[in-house]
Amino acid sequence: MKNVTITVDDAALEWTRIEAAKRNTSVSRLVGEMLLEKMQREDAYARAEREWLADDVTFTSAVQPYPRRADIYADSNEGADAGANADAK
Repeated sequence: MKNVTITVDDAALEWTRIEAAKRNTSVSRLVGEMLLEKMQREDAYARAEREWLADDVTFTSAVQPYPRRADIYADSNEGADAGANADAK
């Protein structure tokens, strides 16, 4: 393990001291554990993202592919335009 010196906001340091006391540990150990936890979470997220991107499964409904977003909104806009034209006549 390496020792490091860090600069911390006064409020953050006060919180860290209180939190370390609650957990019956040192500020140094608490900060080290927090950094390790953050590193592991980010590693797990990156690994899950890589696995998801590598998965070539296509999501489709049982019968036909899902409609494209542009097609859904194009259909709803046509209905709105038709109603506006009927009011103008």
